[in-house]
Amino acid sequence: MNTGDIPVTLHVGKNGITDSLIEELREQIRTKRVVKIKMLRSSGGRKEVAAELAERTGAELVEVRGLTVVLKRK
Repeated sequence: MNTGDIPVTLHVGKNGITDSLIEELREQIRTKRVVKIKMLRSSGGRKEVAAELAERTGAELVEVRGLTVVLKRK
């Protein structure tokens, strides 16, 4: 899967992972199948945040590259 062509559609900001962010991410995964998320450096550990996003949305973690995470619907 070439993730370079997928636009970033969600950002994890200074508040980290919120319920509203998870709700929006679930909706995007349902409608788009693959979602690219950009994180701020202050969001926490990249891999930990990516794993939590995948777990809380029931999605599959495709890639963590720098501050970017790609998730897809299972």
